This record gives sequence, C-alpha cells and structure tokens, in this order.
Amino acid sequence: MTDDKSPPRTADYEAALTQADAAVVSFERDDKTLVHRLRNFLRSYPTMIPALVLLISVVAFSIIAPRFMGVNALSTVIKQVTVTGFVALAQTLVILTAGIDLSVGAILVMSSLIMGNLAVVVGVPTLLAVIIGVFVGGLMGLMNGVLVAKVKLPPFIVTLGTLSIFSALKLWYSGSESIRNVDIEAKAPTLLWFGESVNFYGASLTFGSITLILLAAVLWYVLNQTAWGRHVHAIGDDPDAARLSGINVSRTLVSVYVVAGVICGFAAWIAIGRVGSVSPIAFDTVNLGSITAVVIGGTSLFGGRGSIIGSVLGAFIVGVFNTGLSLAGVDDYWQMFAAGCLVLVAVALDQWLRRASQ
Repeated sequence: MTDDKSPPRTADYEAALTQADAAVVSFERDDKTLVHRLRNFLRSYPTMIPALVLLISVVAFSIIAPRFMGVNALSTVIKQVTVTGFVALAQTLVILTAGIDLSVGAILVMSSLIMGNLAVVVGVPTLLAVIIGVFVGGLMGLMNGVLVAKVKLPPFIVTLGTLSIFSALKLWYSGSESIRNVDIEAKAPTLLWFGESVNFYGASLTFGSITLILLAAVLWYVLNQTAWGRHVHAIGDDPDAARLSGINVSRTLVSVYVVAGVICGFAAWIAIGRVGSVSPIAFDTVNLGSITAVVIGGTSLFGGRGSIIGSVLGAFIVGVFNTGLSLAGVDDYWQMFAAGCLVLVAVALDQWLRRASQ
C-alpha cells in the first residue's frame, strides 16, 4: 500500500537519487583509499614516523623552553642517548626476529666490569681487556641464542632468566664494588677514550656519539643489502615460510643473539667513557630505555618490520622529551609518564599499520 502524500517518482527524481548514491559510494571509496594509502606509505617507510615526531618534539620544546635550542642542551641530549642508542641497536636485531632481550643491560654492565677489572686491577693491556669484555658479551648472547633457537624456549622467558643470572654474576664478580674514575685515569685511560669530545659547529660531540652513528650505518647496510639481513627480516615475518624457503632459522637466530651480545659488549666500553667509572649497579634502566627507543622508532614487536635508523631516532626522542621536560621544570615522574604514553601510542600505531595489507 502506497502513501498518497509521497511525491511521484519521476524519471528525473530516480536519476538524481542514483547520482546521489553513486556520490556517497565514491566518497567512501576515496576516503578508504586515502586511509589505506597512508597506512601503506607509513608501513613502507616506518622511519618517517619517528623522524616527524622528533622534529615536532624539538620545535615544541624550543617554544616551551627556549633554552632547549641552545648548543649545550642539544649536546647534552646527544651524550645522554649514546649508550641507550647502542643497546637499542642490539635490541632492534632481536625484535626484528619477533623476540626480545631483557638481558642486554646486564650484558653491558658485566662486560664493563670485566674490562675495568682486567685493565685496572689485574693490569692486562687495555685493548686486550676490551676484546675479552666484548667476547664475554658475545658468549652471553650465545647462551640466549642457543636457549631460544635450539632448546625452543620463548625469548621473553629465556632473557628474563638470564637477566637474573647475569645480574647475580656481575655482583659476585665485582664484589659489589665500583672502579673509580681516578683509578681508571691512572692505570687504563684508554677506557675513557669514547667519552672525549670534539667540537662540531659549536656542539660538543663525544667519540661515542660519532661511533653510534657509524654503527647504525653499518647495521642498516647489513640488514638491507646482505643475505643475512634479508634472512633476519624473513624469520621475523614468518619463520615457517623462511624455513621452507631454505633459510637456516636456528643458525640465524643464534647469530642474531650473538651479534646483539657483541654490540652490548662494545657498548660497555662506550659506557665507561660516558660515566667515567665502572659500577655493578649502573644503567639499571637501559633495558626499558632500549625497548622504548625501538618501539617508538617504528620496529614492530611482532617482528619482520623495523628500522635501525628509526631506533636511533627513537632514542633521541626519549632524550629530547627528558631534557625538554626537565628544562621546562616538569618533575621526573611526569617524564616517566610521557615516556609511557609514547610507548602506548607507538604500539597502537604499530597495530594499525599491521592491518595495512588487509
């Protein structure tokens, strides 16, 4: 039964209705296409996100706290993030395989204790002490890799366990005693070399900061231009498919954890130069800092997608926030609050980007 009060449906009316429906469908399709294009672009170039965040952060804090744009403040940021940046590079390799390493901080401190004890207390030549410390870092990484790849234990559980093991060993080995800056300068001054600075357009850059950029460039090349790097990405994306394609998944995983351990061992030398001493309780927050930098830098916690340069930028973002909020007079707990918010936003964005191909 029809309503007599409704207007008659003429041919012109039907044509106008059809055009209106087509316009709505076209708008929805274009909007959906625009969103998908944005997601696919950000998925293809994950470094763009931390780069934009870093740029916006620098501009914002320069307005909030004008002193932030001073050369001294920027130099402080660079120095502060050096050690975290090194550990973040090691953490990036592991997270690219869909794993995680909670023991990186303990490996760094243990390696630094070995270097300091051998060079200062025992009297071993400094470079030999450094080599031994880096080697021990690689051995600790090997232990993690074997347990993950050969024994098939979850990376989180493995590295949580080795975190406790290495932490206990560092306290036992050091006797809970530190090595003072005075003793290092007197007996093994080479251990402090990476803490020395050079002036660059008015900014003070340490040799450690410069080395961080160089190592990031090397790892970028290895991950993007070598077969080993492609294998690492493939394992993180789909280990079963990687195995079927002929990749030795177990051997590659072990090598990733070994390389991460070696990087942390080398970072121990950087850390000694940064703080000027060796302590068994130093860098207790570097684990969380490295994971934060990696996640903010665009590396997916689900593996297969990430960026070495993004991890370095992520470390700088954390340093910019901490320094900027400090100069603005914000309390420490709000700095921690801001870092936590950054992590949550980064993980949410990662989830959104993972649906780019759907």
